Amino acid sequence: MHEYSIVMSLLEQIEQLAAQNQANEIIRVQIKVGVLSGVEPRLLATAFETFKLEGICHNAMLDMNIQALIIHCRQCDTQSELTECNIVCPRCLSTNTQVIDGEQMMLMQLEMNTD
Repeated sequence: MHEYSIVMSLLEQIEQLAAQNQANEIIRVQIKVGVLSGVEPRLLATAFETFKLEGICHNAMLDMNIQALIIHCRQCDTQSELTECNIVCPRCLSTNTQVIDGEQMMLMQLEMNTD
């Protein structure tokens, strides 16, 4: 399960940001997970709950926003939002498309306590 290694990297990044901001607790972690990121949201949430217990995120809530796949069709020049792993234009059925968003997993926001 690569979600475990992803969560470990995420927690390392959070620890660094917390240290830079003299935070003693992370309250909320907001991430964006793209449909094409290759990350299984349910497994990621489970891994986060498991690994957060030993660090600054021990009480943190994970706020996960699933990013739909946004594609631009070069054939009919339309932009479409898709909720499945599919790069075929729903309008003209062309595969001559470009992914605009929905491929990444990103840390979007941290809510920290610095008291």
